Amino acid sequence: MAKKLSEGHKMFFSVMGIFLVYALTFMLIKKIGSSYLLLDYETQEWCLLLFSIIIMTWLAGVMYRYAKRMNRRITREQAKNETRMRRELTQNISHELKTPVTSILGYTETILENPTMPEDTKAQFIARTQAQAQRLSSLLQDLSTLNRMDYARSVLAIERIDVSCLVSEIALETELAMNNKQMLLKNCLPEGIHIKGNQSMIYSIFRNLFENAINHAGNGTTIEITAEEYPDSWHFTFSDNGQGIPEGHLTRIFERFYRVDKGRSRSLGGTGLGLAIIKNAVLLHGGKIHASSGEGEGLCFKFTLKKKTAAFR
Repeated sequence: MAKKLSEGHKMFFSVMGIFLVYALTFMLIKKIGSSYLLLDYETQEWCLLLFSIIIMTWLAGVMYRYAKRMNRRITREQAKNETRMRRELTQNISHELKTPVTSILGYTETILENPTMPEDTKAQFIARTQAQAQRLSSLLQDLSTLNRMDYARSVLAIERIDVSCLVSEIALETELAMNNKQMLLKNCLPEGIHIKGNQSMIYSIFRNLFENAINHAGNGTTIEITAEEYPDSWHFTFSDNGQGIPEGHLTRIFERFYRVDKGRSRSLGGTGLGLAIIKNAVLLHGGKIHASSGEGEGLCFKFTLKKKTAAFR
């Protein structure tokens, strides 16, 4: 059974056919015009010019039809991909919400069905219920943050942000969690790093970077933050010397709900959305982000933030 030609092959053969017709007609006009029709040189040139215009118009029409077909195909593929991504995201959200809700229902049902339960046992179930409720709250908050970045960019409040001060505040907020894991912080940011953007989004970038390191880098590790100024942007590096992640996972860690170690990530309370929030917030501020790592070599994030992005001017 003969294979169907692709759009690219059809385009190639069409263009080659047009040029072949042009070449043959060019030679015929030269040969017949001078030998049989006794056309002078100027008349031959006008005939060739007219024919060239016809051929170029024909070629432009072929190119236009090809571009139109390809645009329709790309639009269809984009629509399919968006539908698939929405379906996968809905399934992921449903799964992530189901776990804490099921746990909360199970714990409360156990307490209600056992009125004579010892107080210390009841306290344990209440503490577990509270932990799952906190996880559910964190998940809903992260989903809300991503939704605002996806659909409400034009209404985000824009202001002048002191990033150096903001990071120092986050360091204080996470100090207890870091101390509990014997972690050290090397905050090498210079004073006076200012950008124009959304305070909440910039806070989300650094807060999620801190939490990712605290949850996954391991005990006794060191976090280091540096920045370098360029004419229109700041280049940040956020790294740790922890256990790192296998290189094969690096291309997917910014996907929503993607986890390198699913069981371990859930046990540590992660929502699976932190790195997706970081990437979206960086892109929202006209920057780029890249992660590098190797198992046992720590994890390093390098990203840029525009001092004043076009979307916020």
